[in-house]
Amino acid sequence: MRSTKIVTTLGPASTSAEVLEKMILAGVNVVRINFSHGSVQEHAERVRLVRDIALRLGRDVGVLADLQGPKIRVGKFAQGKVTLQAGATFIFDIDCEEGDETRVGLDYKELIHDVRAGDILLLDDGKMRMRVDRVTATTIVCTCEVSGVLSNRKGINKLGGGLSAPALSAKDMDDIKHAAAFEADFIAVSFVKSEADMYMARQLARAAGSRALMIAKIERVEAIDQLESILSASDGIMVARGDLAVEVGDAAVPGLQKRMISLARELNKLSITATQMMESMIESPVPTRAEVSDVANAVLDGTDAVMLSAETASGKFPVETVEAMSRICIEAEKTQARSLDMAFLNRTFTRVDQSVAMAALFTAHHLEVKAIAALTQSGSTALWMSRLDCGVPIFALTPEEGTRRRLSLYRDVRTLLMTYHADDREKMLHEAEEVLLRAGVVERGDLIVMTIGEPIGKSGGTNTMKIVRVGEHG
Repeated sequence: MRSTKIVTTLGPASTSAEVLEKMILAGVNVVRINFSHGSVQEHAERVRLVRDIALRLGRDVGVLADLQGPKIRVGKFAQGKVTLQAGATFIFDIDCEEGDETRVGLDYKELIHDVRAGDILLLDDGKMRMRVDRVTATTIVCTCEVSGVLSNRKGINKLGGGLSAPALSAKDMDDIKHAAAFEADFIAVSFVKSEADMYMARQLARAAGSRALMIAKIERVEAIDQLESILSASDGIMVARGDLAVEVGDAAVPGLQKRMISLARELNKLSITATQMMESMIESPVPTRAEVSDVANAVLDGTDAVMLSAETASGKFPVETVEAMSRICIEAEKTQARSLDMAFLNRTFTRVDQSVAMAALFTAHHLEVKAIAALTQSGSTALWMSRLDCGVPIFALTPEEGTRRRLSLYRDVRTLLMTYHADDREKMLHEAEEVLLRAGVVERGDLIVMTIGEPIGKSGGTNTMKIVRVGEHG
């Protein structure tokens, strides 16, 4: 069974019921709704379709709503695009309505206040590079350092960061309400700079009635210095390697990826590794060897999930891409060394339920049991268990549909529906055994570790661990 989860972006290539069903059967755990593209109606319809298919297939598939964030882009060109030569002067002009080979307008007019002579502006994900020569009240005069084609609405980054655009735009605030309306399980906030961005996003989500877990996308230089505080204000992070690489330099990203995933696990938070993981499969039915290594390394780093973007949104082979990514994850997981005892060193547990979760991990690892079964309402017990790799599959048994969907992003955790209708703990444990047996994940006589809370059904109340041989309850 695969431990690492797969997030796939929905788009024109993955809109039909037939393709979505094949993708879910291939291993999709979470679908991503990208608010940068498409209408609210299209997003809501895709979510409805995914949930209908998942219900029919008996799968728990989460929904991640990804906010667009502030888009700092050039305006439009009269001819749609221009060809620029290295050494040529090029001007960003806030008063320009239609651009040409000498100048273009700006969607984000405040850029004038964020740059000064000597700064480097990177356009179209770094393909174009311009040095700022001088700044006036209405223009940014630059020298083009790389020849190339620049077309409408291409993005602008500043090398080294320092852009003042707020993480949440007016559109994002509206889209949080839309995400709440279709009950998104996760909301990803783009271009986060500080914990304040995440606190604001969470407040807006809760005010809209959403219980979604809040994911901070790390793609700005400023976020690196504030990483720990951002994590403390979030439920998880997305290692958004595209814009991050443009701001910090591509060579710095692999090390930052490892640091971010490690810190997220240490602080009991989720992590998603994203951007161009299987980029060649937009056009090819097989990945490159470099892409295979990239996905495998993210798995070995301990990421909760790996994400596909254009590969499944607009690529020619969305199902094959999911199948390939799943195979890579499984093979990488087979090679992982486990040192659970070392992972417990220098850790302190301040909550009863967290202490029980850690005891279950330790016991399962050393007894070599078949499975860990966590009877959970909120999913917190399963989250803590998933932060350390004990080599034993974790099954979260819960009656809460929302909890099961949120658990779809947790590494090592599989979800099973279990209805809590007994106040007697022994009856509940027996019912849990039957659920595991029916799912085919254990057999009678197998040794398992179970966690449960009393009073039964109370969120955050896990206080008991029991070692059980399946079938002992009759």
